[in-house]
Amino acid sequence: MHSFDMFFLYRCRRSTMPFSPSVVAYPQLPAGLAELSRTISWLPAEEAEKYIIDPRDRFTGKSVPVFLPRSTSEVSDLVTACHLNGIRIVPYGGGTGVVAGQLVFHAENTIVVSLEKMNAVRQISKADSVVVVEAGCILADVQAAAEAVDMLFPLSMASEGSSMIGGNLATNCGGIQVLRYGNARDLCLGIEAVLPDGSILNELTPLRKNNTGYDLRHLMIGSEGTLGIITAASLSLKPADKHTLTAFCAVSSPARAVDLLSRLRSALGDSINAFELMCDFGFTVLERHFPQERFPLEKSSDWYVLLEVGGTDDLEARFHNLLEHLFEVGLVADAVVAASEAQRAALWRLRESMPEANRLSGAVCNSDTSVPLSQIQDFVDRTYQAIADIDPALTINCYGHVGDGNIHFNVFPPPDRDKQHIILHDQELLDSIRTVINQTTMACKGSISAEHGIGRLKRIDLERFGDPVKLALFRTLKTALDPKGIMNPGALISDSGTAS
Repeated sequence: MHSFDMFFLYRCRRSTMPFSPSVVAYPQLPAGLAELSRTISWLPAEEAEKYIIDPRDRFTGKSVPVFLPRSTSEVSDLVTACHLNGIRIVPYGGGTGVVAGQLVFHAENTIVVSLEKMNAVRQISKADSVVVVEAGCILADVQAAAEAVDMLFPLSMASEGSSMIGGNLATNCGGIQVLRYGNARDLCLGIEAVLPDGSILNELTPLRKNNTGYDLRHLMIGSEGTLGIITAASLSLKPADKHTLTAFCAVSSPARAVDLLSRLRSALGDSINAFELMCDFGFTVLERHFPQERFPLEKSSDWYVLLEVGGTDDLEARFHNLLEHLFEVGLVADAVVAASEAQRAALWRLRESMPEANRLSGAVCNSDTSVPLSQIQDFVDRTYQAIADIDPALTINCYGHVGDGNIHFNVFPPPDRDKQHIILHDQELLDSIRTVINQTTMACKGSISAEHGIGRLKRIDLERFGDPVKLALFRTLKTALDPKGIMNPGALISDSGTAS
């Protein structure tokens, strides 16, 4: 069994034995941390059940001691001790990652370091359009801090009520407003991070221009905790829109959705905040578990677009005139525009509830790939066909962020099998589904990970589909910065230096 086979030993939370110290042998506190355990808050492994949970119920991590530092200096002391004693560290943010990057699979001589107690807003400056926050800040709290000074922090996603800034940056997450504002990387001006030897990189600059050599900020962002632990960040704030309009539109195909986006861009420029594609089957899935959410149109369609635009005083008139024209030319078959904040929130709940509805309905695959906008229709058609060729009884909830080409395929088991059965007895089916999605993605000149990262889930995929020179550079950087391999071992690249 090679190192990645641990992933294939799925354990659905609902199918495991109750969590019981009487039958589980918990790892002890690693030698070398006894002194720090007196000054830094920590939980023994038997009290750390919440840190082993996968948000999509596919597998379970192993419980190890969890340290909860309250300051960057405590993180530095902890990492220094681990470096000296060869103790492995798995950084932990909000636990919302879906590629197993925050879970422990090798418990021996390993600890989790959670940044949840480092949650302060250190500084906010409207003049600089910057907020400096600690890594444990909940994303929604950062948004609220920006709103308090009439500014906007535009990173937004379904998990914003529990995901943390450190994890957002470590995975370079995307979300629903990438089209206008970019990924987490594009919203970060500087970072503070503890490196694998315990030294502290202090680059919390608010500057937009800082041309002084290598940009180490971007090296840390997206590294998934394999090169150090991000402890704080300087984040870029944006002016809040005076007006926001949200519309739900029926379209006939993904290609027509792309055409709609092009028309909107031509007419409204960069005022498009979000542009989400959803298939009709997704609302069947949603209705099973969230019947209180009302479908907003009188008639159904094969595809829908949820879009949002923001801007100045004349935006509403311009948008309604454009929407009327889109009806006339047949690009939009039906539409509703939110007339209040409550209606806007109701429309967004339809999209943001989809991941939870998928989980409750037993999705066995939740893909995260991206393709060029010009390839979206071909990608969707070819992927639907490839999955049907595996088993025509498989059903699919397809949706995504059309503006950045990020399309998610959520695949459900045939009626005669459930998620638990497939996880335990039909790994070949799971592998086949993931493989054809990745193969089709690459054939359409795409990426096998659009916004969720690699973690431990996609290491084999990265080795198979990634550029060999890029992977070799990954290993060179990892070896140079973390020669003992203590930082999030097994995530992104394997412990041995190979990504398989």
